[in-house]
Amino acid sequence: MKVSEIMTSSPRTVTPETNLIDVVSMMCLFRYSGMPVVENDEMIGFIAEKDVLHRLFPSLEEIADGMAGIDYDEMMAKYRDVVNLQVKDLMSTGVITVSPDMHILRAATVMVRHRFRRIPVADGKNLVGMLSLGDVHKAIFQKTVSQGMVR
Repeated sequence: MKVSEIMTSSPRTVTPETNLIDVVSMMCLFRYSGMPVVENDEMIGFIAEKDVLHRLFPSLEEIADGMAGIDYDEMMAKYRDVVNLQVKDLMSTGVITVSPDMHILRAATVMVRHRFRRIPVADGKNLVGMLSLGDVHKAIFQKTVSQGMVR
């Protein structure tokens, strides 16, 4: 079974200039863990929840100092500053993708190896869909259990 058979086609995307407040709103409302960043019809990056939250983490210097005196509530307050940025300020580049003609178990292996729950599906630099571990699991379930292959 190929990725193209089970992927979500036409996923929601953002541009580098999209305001992060819009992105985090979609992440929270629709439970997106990340979104592809597209410019001129080419995928150029990915913005994930971890990219946003990473800005709130203690610095290496604070960790080296034993994190004494860190005010975590004050660190959470930095969130307002973070969401006033744009996607280009936090997005990851050099995105790992899978191809639409890849077998779903091979794609799942890539996802598990990189600890991704979802991954962009690309044909070259063109985004053609998104694949989640849930999509893979559902397809395997339907192929084996629903069709009576498992007893």
